[in-house]
Amino acid sequence: MNDYASRVLEGLKARNPHEAEFLQAATEMLCSLTPALDRHPEFEQVSLLERFVEPERIIAFRVPWIDDCGKTRVNRGYRVQYSSAIGPYKGGLRLHPSVNLSILKFLGLEQILKNSLTGLPIGGGKGGSDFDPKGKSDREVMAFCQSFMTELYRHVGADVDVPAGDIGTGAREIGYLYGQYKRITGRYEGVLTGKGLQYGGSLARKEATGYGLCYFMQNMLAANKRKFSGATVIISGSGNVAIYACEKALSLGAKVVAMSDSSGYIHDRNGIQLDVIKLIKEVERGRIHEYARRVPSACFNDNRSLIWRTPCDIALPCATQNELDLDGAIALVQGGCYAVGEGANMPTTLEATEYLMEKGVLFAPGKAANAGGVATSALEMTQNSMHLSWTFDEVDAKLQMIMCDIFEKTSLAAARYAECATNYVMGANIAGFLKVAEAMMAQGIC
Repeated sequence: MNDYASRVLEGLKARNPHEAEFLQAATEMLCSLTPALDRHPEFEQVSLLERFVEPERIIAFRVPWIDDCGKTRVNRGYRVQYSSAIGPYKGGLRLHPSVNLSILKFLGLEQILKNSLTGLPIGGGKGGSDFDPKGKSDREVMAFCQSFMTELYRHVGADVDVPAGDIGTGAREIGYLYGQYKRITGRYEGVLTGKGLQYGGSLARKEATGYGLCYFMQNMLAANKRKFSGATVIISGSGNVAIYACEKALSLGAKVVAMSDSSGYIHDRNGIQLDVIKLIKEVERGRIHEYARRVPSACFNDNRSLIWRTPCDIALPCATQNELDLDGAIALVQGGCYAVGEGANMPTTLEATEYLMEKGVLFAPGKAANAGGVATSALEMTQNSMHLSWTFDEVDAKLQMIMCDIFEKTSLAAARYAECATNYVMGANIAGFLKVAEAMMAQGIC
């Protein structure tokens, strides 16, 4: 690691000793920036890295709301406004019991690079709460969202900070949040993305992250004389990203044989029947084990980590951070896997990533491969600003172009800076970082 980057990382560890997820993301990023930092000594002269890794602003607040029994509940709310160097803050709101500042800072740091890679004018941010929408009534979710936005509204805006959905924050939650923002401010503007189609949402947004993942993988595979057609694929998760990655992979000729949720995973030797998955997860909001009850060729295992032992050509981790560890990576290599594409944010541990790359597995990092969601969110912002709506095919065509461009930027940076031209982790980090760094240099110390 470059001496400058090493000193910055040590400083982060000293100041944030208990923020494991944030330090993991910072370590991965800083380690890969060495070739770029060696060529740009001027960055150290203006303490650019120190400014890059520290959020511009962290907003923390309480969120009181009343449950259906009339009891007052209190959650913690956050918004990490990380970087506005190339545009307004942009990033999702995560609602999950695991949410804390470490997780939001790691997500925000990743978001800066991801948003930069899209080529669109959006900065990086992230937010959320330790509120769990699972098991709550619609009225309880509405009460929470209205209370959350009652504090957040003063910190966001169409040209300031544009949050989006994330884990636990779907169309229902976005609707309640948007309604409260409009009620308080009296403004009808694109302050949130992931909105319903009736009030400014974009077609193809639900499909975007999963489709975008496959578009990136398609480009990466083609550059290395591989393809989806005829490949056996496993996908962790069964939310929007996983479902629509499965849909697009199937359309490209792949055979998807395994998917999962927090309760376990299914393996269908005949290939996943996506219509059954959609019925269970999107309509019934059920658990993945229901698939095995309905499809005779499938079996269920309640240990979701064992999904990586399923023999495959391509693995797409699309669930949550650090789900693919070293044991899983070893199992994938033993099972014949030659490509891994991250559909979630940092789903692969550092040790697993290093092992896969050492073994020659093509590795598509999340900040590049799963940028389709935020790219389409930015397209939604554009449609809102222009007061128009594009067709599904128009949005999908723009998404394909963006993901192709992200691969080209990543590939070119890897070829220029990395010892290995297929080191897409280094390529994505450097390509994303340099655009933001150049903007910061142009704007002076701020």
